[in-house]
Amino acid sequence: MITEVERRALAPYCAGCGKPVREGEHARCLRPLDPPRFCADCGRKLAVQVLPTGYEATCVRCP
Repeated sequence: MITEVERRALAPYCAGCGKPVREGEHARCLRPLDPPRFCADCGRKLAVQVLPTGYEATCVRCP
């Protein structure tokens, strides 16, 4: 189990897969028109609402 302090130390995270950016290639994780699925600060899943004009993505943990 990873603690919150350890999770924050691994930041930044990939917005497409949620894994730390330094853990490999992430060019294919997020297609150009897809909204982000994971928070870049904490790596948790985002609450994403797709709208006709775009999207709204918010993290439930980060302010």
